[in-house]
Order: sequence, then structure tokens, then C-alpha cells
Amino acid sequence: MNKLKSSWLGFFLLGTVLVTSCDKADNPEPQDENELITTLNLKFTESGTSNQQTFTFRDADGEGGQAPSKFDNITLKANTTYRLDVEVLDESKNPSENITSEIEEKKDEHLFVYTITPAGLGTYTYGDKDSKNLNVGLTGSLRTAAAGTGKFRVQLRHQSGTKDGTPAPGSNDIEVEFNLTVN
Repeated sequence: MNKLKSSWLGFFLLGTVLVTSCDKADNPEPQDENELITTLNLKFTESGTSNQQTFTFRDADGEGGQAPSKFDNITLKANTTYRLDVEVLDESKNPSENITSEIEEKKDEHLFVYTITPAGLGTYTYGDKDSKNLNVGLTGSLRTAAAGTGKFRVQLRHQSGTKDGTPAPGSNDIEVEFNLTVN
């Protein structure tokens, strides 16, 4: 009887170890979590001038929950080149946290993706690179075309360990689509 109890106890302990080991393998710890971004500031400076306009998206509780408290429409001059600098903040903390510096430090894990629709409204050119010479997008230039209206979508892709120069790998830290007027 003692041998039978010992055998069952041995099988039980072995099963517990195997189940515990499988759980850890099936649910690995995340390497690097997405940033909470509550505020996105787009600073457009007209080329050859000091004329700067800042357009803001602010959502105090992040994605979901309450509607954004500020969501500017972007208005730019036709046939003009602008320097674009991006600032991202987490204002859910007191004091607020400047996520821009974290993205700068971890360039190899982040990519801003800019999409203008319709495409004929303008062209974005990246101005900064990471250690692998891949685009980042904290700074760059936007050349507007003829007058029109459309959308300017900004995505910050979090690509920890997967960045390959394309938007495909990773997940969004933030994705915002601004109304765009070029006149």
C-alpha cells in the first residue's frame, strides 16, 4: 500500500512540475510594454522661417474610456515645406512624463509611420535614424502639394526586438488620424 501511495505521489508531483513548466513557456513575460501616451504634439515649422504651428491630440485616460479633450485639425499652406518635430507625453502622471526622450533613447524599438490621404496632398521624409540606419520619425519634413483636404495619420509602432524598417512588426503605442487642410 505504501508503494502505491508513493507511486501516486510521485506521478502527482511530476505532473505539477510539468504543468507549471508549460504555463511559463506558454505565457512568457513581456519584454517591453507599450508606452501610455496621452498627448501627441505635432510641431510644424515652415522652412526658411520661424513660423511654427503646433497641433495637439490629448486623451487624458489613453485609448478607450473618455473622448479626447483636444483634437486639433491641421491646416498648412499649399506647396510649402515644413520641418515636423513630434512630442509625446504621458500626462496621466503628476508631473507628466515626456515619452519623447524615452523614444529617443530606444530608437531601435520605435517607428513613427505617417500616412497622408489622399497621397497627393503631401509627402513626408524621415529626418532621423536609429543605430541600424532605420527610420525613426521623431523629426522629418513634410512637403505639401496643391490645396485640398484629407487625413494625416500618425502611428507610433512599438517594435521591441522586431524592427525591420517596415510598419508591419510590433504594436501601436498610439494611432491618431488628424483632419488635414492644405490651402
